[in-house]
Amino acid sequence: MLEPSLDYRASPDLAEQRSGARVNLLIRPAKLVTPAGEFLCVLRDVSAGGCKVQLFHPLPDHPSMTLELGNGDRYEVEPVWVRDGKAGFRFVEPVPVEYLLNEEGQFRKRPVRLKVSVPALVVAGRSAFNVVLRDISQQGARVEGDAQVAVDQTVRLEIHGAANIVAKVRWRRGGAIGLVFEQTFRLNELAHVVTGLQVRPRAQT
Repeated sequence: MLEPSLDYRASPDLAEQRSGARVNLLIRPAKLVTPAGEFLCVLRDVSAGGCKVQLFHPLPDHPSMTLELGNGDRYEVEPVWVRDGKAGFRFVEPVPVEYLLNEEGQFRKRPVRLKVSVPALVVAGRSAFNVVLRDISQQGARVEGDAQVAVDQTVRLEIHGAANIVAKVRWRRGGAIGLVFEQTFRLNELAHVVTGLQVRPRAQT
């Protein structure tokens, strides 16, 4: 188990020596939920007491965060160390490693969605509609607003500070609209876009 006395900016070598048996993972996309926003990461290895993730951005300066997997399972974590684009965390409560590895849960596994709340435009032909972007993943997004678009219609999603995204309307429910992107984001691309839409985290030290 990761030692609670370790500074999260300390050497990861010392932290990992004390962390107990770890299970190496391949690539397990996840997100860190913080008061500054939600940020994409990749879970690299895990034990009952802690885990290591690959980061795409500096960590926000908060003493605790929530690690959320693709199936919606959430684990409270505390940072132990940060270095070279990676970070080590301690689980606040021990977790069943086999359960976490298999991502068994109440909900089916799906692409990690990052919650945001930023103004955007949905452009359909010559018409442009003001909407609010509510969440985004590698494959699609959910927006809310009075956009006069039809299911299966091709539109353009415009977000300030990001390249325009061509998408197709997948569903409509009340004022919410689900979009599927014509071109899937790579993990690092999505992380870059979302980080730019949220509160800028404190730089790593």
